[in-house]
Amino acid sequence: MSHDPMRLEARLTGPKGPRARQTESWRTVAAWALPIVVGLAIAATPAPRGLPLNTWRYFALFAAVMVGIITEPIPAAALGLVGVVVGAASGLVHASTSQATLWALSGFANGTVWLIFAAYIFSLGYSKTGLGKRIALVLIRAMGKRTLGLGYAIALADLALSPFMPSNTARSGGTLFPIIRNIPELYGSLPHDDSARKIGAYLMYTALAVTCVTSSMFVTALAPNVLAADLALRTIHVTLSWTDWFRGFAPAGFLLLAIVPVLLYKIYPPETREAPEAPRWAAEELRKMGPVSGKEMTLLALVLLALVLWIGGAKYIDATIAAILVVTLMVILRVVSWNDILANTQAWNVLVWFATLVTLAGGLAETKFVDWVAQSLAPMLSHRGVTMAAVILVAAFFLLHYLFASITAHVSALFQVFLVLAITIPGMSRLAWALLLSYPLGLMGILTPYGTGPSPIYYGCGYIKGKDFWILGFLLGLLFFAVYVLIELPWLTFLKI
Repeated sequence: MSHDPMRLEARLTGPKGPRARQTESWRTVAAWALPIVVGLAIAATPAPRGLPLNTWRYFALFAAVMVGIITEPIPAAALGLVGVVVGAASGLVHASTSQATLWALSGFANGTVWLIFAAYIFSLGYSKTGLGKRIALVLIRAMGKRTLGLGYAIALADLALSPFMPSNTARSGGTLFPIIRNIPELYGSLPHDDSARKIGAYLMYTALAVTCVTSSMFVTALAPNVLAADLALRTIHVTLSWTDWFRGFAPAGFLLLAIVPVLLYKIYPPETREAPEAPRWAAEELRKMGPVSGKEMTLLALVLLALVLWIGGAKYIDATIAAILVVTLMVILRVVSWNDILANTQAWNVLVWFATLVTLAGGLAETKFVDWVAQSLAPMLSHRGVTMAAVILVAAFFLLHYLFASITAHVSALFQVFLVLAITIPGMSRLAWALLLSYPLGLMGILTPYGTGPSPIYYGCGYIKGKDFWILGFLLGLLFFAVYVLIELPWLTFLKI
C-alpha cells in the first residue's frame, strides 16, 4: 500500500483543478442564496391577517435559518448563532435590549442542551477507558453475524430501558449512544468518511428512530408525556394512567418497533450486511483486551449511578444535574481529564448548535406565531366528521414540530390549545382526545435533526449526512403518522376509551 504524502493529501482533499474549484464555488453560492431568498421572499410577502408584521418577519428569519441548516453554507452551530444575533439585534422578538439579550442566551440555560453535552462526555469516557469497545465486542459476539441483528438488539435495549427512564436523551443519548458509537469502527466504518455507510449510518439512525417509538409507548418514557398528562388533568379533568397510555399505544408501538430496523435496512442499507466471522473475531479481540481494567470498572460504576439517579431519583434530582454530577466525578476519579473535555470539539459544537435552535424555536412562541397557527386551524375543523377532524388535528399537531427544537416547548405552547379545540368536536371522549394528541410526542422527534434530545447527538456523530437526516426524517415521519392514524383511531374506538 502506498503511503506517499502527496497522494494521501489528494485522496483526502479531492481534486483541486479549476473546474472542481468552480463547482465548489457555485455550491457555496447556492448554499447561501437559497436561505437568503427564502427569508427575503417571506419577509416581503404581506403578513397574514391577524399576525403582526414583526412576528411575520421573525418567522422569515427562522425559515431562512432552517433552510440554511439544510444547505449548510457554514456549520449549523455558526448558522444558529447568526440567527440568534440577528433576531436579538433587530428587536424582532423583544424591543428592549436587555430582554433581547436574555432571550438570545436562553438556550444555553436549557437543561436538555446540557444533558446532550453530558452524553458526549459519557461517550468520551467509554472511548478513553475501552469499556465502550468491550461492550461493543460483546454485542458483536452475541448478535454480530448480521447487521440487522444489531439493529434489533439496539431496539430491544431501548425498549427495556424506556419504561424506567423519562428522558430519551439520557436513555438513548447518554446510555446507548456511547456504546453503539464503538461498534462501527470495529467494522472499519468511520465518521466523516466514505466508509460511514458501511454500518455506522444504519446503526446510528436506527437507534434514533427506535427511541422515538419507545418514547411514545409509555407515559414514563419521555418527560413531556408526563407534562401532557398533567396538562390534560388540569385543562379538561381527565387522568392519563400508565395502563391506559400503554394499552392504547401498544399495537402501533410494537408494530413500528418491528418495522423500523428492517425498513431502514431496505431504504438506508448498510454496505456490510453479513459478517459470519465477526463473532469469532470479536471473541479473539476480547481475549486480547484482557480482564476489565480499574478505569473501566470506575466508569461502569458511574454509569450505573447515572442510571439509578435517572430511573429512581427523578423526584430528588433533575436528570441534567445527575448527568453533570457524573461528569464531574469522571474528572475527579480521572476517568477523563478536563483537557479531554475541552478538546472534545464535537460536544461543544453540538451544545452551541442545539442551544441556538432552542432559542430560535422559543422565539416563535414568544412572538405568538405558534398561537396564530393553532387558531387558524379552527375553521378547518368545523362541519367535518370526527374521523376527518381527528386526522387534520393530529397532522397539524405533528407537523408543527418542524417549528420546535424541544418536545417540552411543543407541549407547553400547543398541547392545551389543541386539546381545548379537540373536545369541542363531538364523537370522541375527552380521554380519547387527550391520548390521541399525547401519543405523537415521541414519534414527532424523528422529523428533524433538532426534533428531540438525542437528535443532535446522532446528527453530530459524523455518520449520517445532513441531507440524509432530513430525507429519512420526512419518510419515517410519514410512516409513523400513517401507522399511527390507521391503527389508533379504530383501536381507541374498540377499547371504548
